[in-house]
Amino acid sequence: MASQFSSKSAGSSLADLPKSNVFTSKLPPDPAFETPASSHSAPRQTLGPRLVKGALYTFVRPEPAEEPELLGISPRAMEDLGLQSGEEQTAEFRELVSGNKFYWDEEKGGIYPWAQCYGGWQFGVWAGQLGDGRAISLFESINPETKTRYELQLKGAGRTPYSRFADGQAVLRSSIREYIVSEALNALGVPTTRALSLTLLPKSKVLRERIEPGAIVARFAESWLRIGTFDLLHARGDRDTIRKVATFLAEDVFQGWESLPAAVPLGKDQSTAAVDNPSRGVSRDEIQEHQGVEENRFTRLYREIARRNAKTVAAWQAYGFMNGVLNTDNTSLYGLSIDYGPFAFMDNFDPQYTPNHDDHFLRYCYKNQPSIIWWNLVRLGECLGELLGAGRDVDKEDFVKDGLTEESAETAVKHAEKLIERTGEEFRTVFLNEYKRLMGRRLGLKTQKESDFQELFSEMLDTLEALELDFNHFFRRLSKLSLAKIETEEDRKAVAPIFFHIEGFGGIGYTEDSAKDRIAKWLNSWRLRILEDWGTDHDAERQRAMEAVNPNFVARGWILDEVIERVERKGDREILGRVMQMALNPFEDEWGLDKDEEERFCGDVPRFKRAMMCSCSS
Repeated sequence: MASQFSSKSAGSSLADLPKSNVFTSKLPPDPAFETPASSHSAPRQTLGPRLVKGALYTFVRPEPAEEPELLGISPRAMEDLGLQSGEEQTAEFRELVSGNKFYWDEEKGGIYPWAQCYGGWQFGVWAGQLGDGRAISLFESINPETKTRYELQLKGAGRTPYSRFADGQAVLRSSIREYIVSEALNALGVPTTRALSLTLLPKSKVLRERIEPGAIVARFAESWLRIGTFDLLHARGDRDTIRKVATFLAEDVFQGWESLPAAVPLGKDQSTAAVDNPSRGVSRDEIQEHQGVEENRFTRLYREIARRNAKTVAAWQAYGFMNGVLNTDNTSLYGLSIDYGPFAFMDNFDPQYTPNHDDHFLRYCYKNQPSIIWWNLVRLGECLGELLGAGRDVDKEDFVKDGLTEESAETAVKHAEKLIERTGEEFRTVFLNEYKRLMGRRLGLKTQKESDFQELFSEMLDTLEALELDFNHFFRRLSKLSLAKIETEEDRKAVAPIFFHIEGFGGIGYTEDSAKDRIAKWLNSWRLRILEDWGTDHDAERQRAMEAVNPNFVARGWILDEVIERVERKGDREILGRVMQMALNPFEDEWGLDKDEEERFCGDVPRFKRAMMCSCSS
């Protein structure tokens, strides 16, 4: 399992890993269980579903697991958390990731587990209180070497007050999917929550569409806060807690107000500011000294959240990833890919593809993801509207205590609306800049030209869609193509079939010749741009640069289905380790594992397994 990987750093033991609970020490707890002791003394069944008000979380312990089996760990996750190689073999590690251990006792105290309270807009409809229905956070930890703080939690560890009608459990099927894709996205450079381990609960039988085995994913992230956190507080009119959470987010998650984007002076276009001054932070005092500044620190926080999400959704679009269910409770305030349900990577390029078979109106399809993330951010802007609209008055005693007056409300609302609109322009600019940067890298470009978007990006995507070609395979095969092989039109037509599927191309109205002509025409445009950037003497270097950003292995739906089948029904444990190694090193040509399996997983997607869909059930 982990022995085939090596860690770059020595790391520490689990016992020695620094642990904290800043989240529960600074934010309001469930009033029914205000202390760990009160929760711990309560029978486990009393911690089940109910409405929780005036709180960000409930202290709740995992349900004990019988005879858990550790199926796999991510060595990259171990390293990033600061754990030493081999720690996964210890009893302490295995007990922790199965929910049978946490760092609190009645005599010494310590850190008691908790589940978050939040709400959300689901498919555009307000859903009310949601929360961590089966996720329980164990502690926060700072990697001693990188100084990055993460929050470790278990998914599938039992019912919480936020489970509603569910059982608090996760099935092996969905757990395998999240375990692999979390690490696969991280290896591609896409911001994401992470997966440390996968544990089978053989005594747990979970009813979904059928009876399935239960499992737990130990996962971690810089923050598990989401837009839905503010949604619920806003719906309940809890303005004091909105301010507390916003302050916590800025000071403890984003490492201080000074780390946020600089304030934009009155009259300056926000999208221009995004390019001119993307990241310089300014102090609170410096903001007050500016004449004509219309943004307070909460507006800068809102912009930071928008910028992070713009970059993440740009990465999704560039690598053909779809979350499948982008409700506001599935949209991270830190800008992470989060909560993996019916996700998928693109097979044949189709902008209207959604992997969610319950998304009948294609709300969350590939082409809609940027606009949906912005829709979610507008909901966040509404939640923060009072803080945004207050401007310089945001710290005045009367405002902090009572909020806007009747006289000031109309002006503040207009002010907030303008700030949200301007942030929308910034979101669009950051998104487009990041998308162009990533697509340029994937196509081997060193510079950006205004004409690239239409002549290279759009024309390439239109060609992939028209001929029903594979999105990620196109980039990888292009990486391997030397310019010497496409110097003439005849050459380009001759190599065009390398982009076809084994059974050929798809699309309506194309013959083999016309399909080759279309690809050849695009290849000529691409060749000329590569020559502009690289000249004639550096083509091998260009190929290496492209191979370093265009994956050979992608964690596609059909592969994950095969892994699930082999683990769950055939008892094959080794397949998890092999696929994880491929996911963690997606740009390699080979991995030294099962050669036939590697070639199959990196080859053409079987015809009737393309564009698969699945449900949200897990």
